[in-house]
Amino acid sequence: MTALAAQRLGGDRVAEALQEQGVSTLFTLCGGHISPILSGAKARGIRIVDVRDEATALFAADAMARLTGRPGVAAVTAGPGITNTITALKNAQLAQSPVIVIGGAAPTALQGRGALQDIDQRPLVAPHVKRALMVRRVRDLAPAVHEAFAVALEGVPGPVFIECPVDLLYDEASIRQWYADAAGKGSSLPERALRWYLNRHVEKMFGGSDAAPPAPRKAELPRAGRPVIDKVKAALTRAERPLFVIGSQALSEAAEAEALAEAITRLGVPVYLSGMARGLLGREHPLQHRHQRRQALREADLVLLAGVPCDFRLDYGRHVRRSATLVAANRSKRDAKLNRRPDIAALGDAGLFLRELAAAWAGGKNWSAWKTSLEARDAQRETEISQQASAGGEFVNPLLLLKALEQEAGEGALFIADGGDFVGTASYVLHPRSPLSWLDPGVFGTLGVGAGFALGAALARPDRETWIVLGDGACGWALAEFDSFVRHRIPVIAVVGNDAGWNQIAREQVKMLNDDVGTVLARTAYHEVAAGFGAVGIELKRADEIPQALARARDAARHGRPVLINVWLDKTEFREGSLSM
Repeated sequence: MTALAAQRLGGDRVAEALQEQGVSTLFTLCGGHISPILSGAKARGIRIVDVRDEATALFAADAMARLTGRPGVAAVTAGPGITNTITALKNAQLAQSPVIVIGGAAPTALQGRGALQDIDQRPLVAPHVKRALMVRRVRDLAPAVHEAFAVALEGVPGPVFIECPVDLLYDEASIRQWYADAAGKGSSLPERALRWYLNRHVEKMFGGSDAAPPAPRKAELPRAGRPVIDKVKAALTRAERPLFVIGSQALSEAAEAEALAEAITRLGVPVYLSGMARGLLGREHPLQHRHQRRQALREADLVLLAGVPCDFRLDYGRHVRRSATLVAANRSKRDAKLNRRPDIAALGDAGLFLRELAAAWAGGKNWSAWKTSLEARDAQRETEISQQASAGGEFVNPLLLLKALEQEAGEGALFIADGGDFVGTASYVLHPRSPLSWLDPGVFGTLGVGAGFALGAALARPDRETWIVLGDGACGWALAEFDSFVRHRIPVIAVVGNDAGWNQIAREQVKMLNDDVGTVLARTAYHEVAAGFGAVGIELKRADEIPQALARARDAARHGRPVLINVWLDKTEFREGSLSM
């Protein structure tokens, strides 16, 4: 062991590996178990963004991963630092988002002996990640980081956990001295045995740590292959009413988003977009449809699900009629066959499959009558929404507010959705402007993602205007992070739909049980809380105040100030019957 290697912190090794992987930002909530990683990363030019809840750090890393196609990284301390991330980990897993979670841990020799924040972390995180890497030697720190990146990206993307015990993260000389002090200087047989054991333990921890780590491996992009493409091409040629449903997984290769949009345009098939695919075709593409998806699926004679499983969102496959040719393009064999076995399974990256299908497609069909019928339905529904938006009330009609936001938000706007009824309404009205400009929790339906997603999105796309559409219930999770927005100068704009209740739940609960228990909130002054953290707080109670409030918010954001607009909403029956099981 050289003197230089002996003084090199394990935390520096982790930081160097992150730097080699191109990590620009590390999300965290500080803790003694991970301090050397944070310090080492900062010294290497990686931006450290500390937040007020470990779940926020994970959500921020998740958003950065979705928008860049590269794993986002969060570092959290041992014990409660890890347990606080479990919901965010599961959300990332179900959303198939490649997130790296670096977790601290008690010293290796003290684990299981009652050390501070010492718990067996593997059983907690293992069900929610692709792999849990438990590092026990200093020389394995950097390889573990590189392996985590490959695992997170290969096959079905997802989160990976790396446990780094604190005694691996400091320099060897300090750790040797710490263990020598712990062993004592007594001469009894038990004391000598303890010294022997601890010295041997340290030798194993640091053995070989001056050796060069192996080269990082790259994740292979899974692809369906030419025979499957030819089958789908032939089926598409025969179809009279084809329909594509494109989901988040098709955007796993984020850098290929524009190429994917071009491929869909070339294929000329009507599409519905969901999750991260919203905005893929821009604001008003003639092939994109937003309304009456269930009816369209029941009429289509060919349905291609690109990165979309037949789960509750498609009524477990029952939305697609049995006589239709069902094509499932998916990285996951399980998802491709979930609840409904497809006629053609294109197992591989859904986005790559569509690009290769478009390259093989010679055209020749226009499906004009089918497109005209879908366009007519969309136009009718848009007219209905505009009529409902004109209804007056005591406070602000949510449809009117959202239509104003749709007009006011910049062409580069990026929308974060966090809530129930208000966000569900927003999905009908807001039109994402471009690929990778809409973020919602995904299939897990997790509330509380908004602040973390906004942090990650604003840092991944600093040139974009970032809006959080918040229900007043979801706002409860986001408020404390206005401190983080202010400290890190993240100029997000949060629009809180304040209707004083968990209305997505209340609507069906009251109707079925005649009881609103647990669903009632207050018209809380959320804008004053945000202002207390140093943000700009705006209260909006009347429809005629909407233009000025939105313009003021955008101006403050342009000057680097985060904003919260607290909008008093009228209750509405717009989403009657929206409860999902």
